[in-house]
Amino acid sequence: MEKRKDIYPNRGLNKYGDVKFADSANKKYPIDTIKHIRAAWNYFHMPRDYNKYTIEDRKIIEDRIIKAWKEKIDPNGPPEAKDDGIK
Repeated sequence: MEKRKDIYPNRGLNKYGDVKFADSANKKYPIDTIKHIRAAWNYFHMPRDYNKYTIEDRKIIEDRIIKAWKEKIDPNGPPEAKDDGIK
């Protein structure tokens, strides 16, 4: 995943610290707590964010959020992921 020119990774580090991010190159979508995992899923899927990523990067980010969701919230993953055929 490449760093985006419209993102400032230090903002994510300053706000959340050295945590696990779904987009580790740009320090976006922290997935360290239940609250952050749910927020990451919701924010990532907003068109203004989602459409800025390549198809390949979208898959990587979604997979990381789903993995965190399964580990910390529900082993079945986010309900929306099931509707999209993502597992």
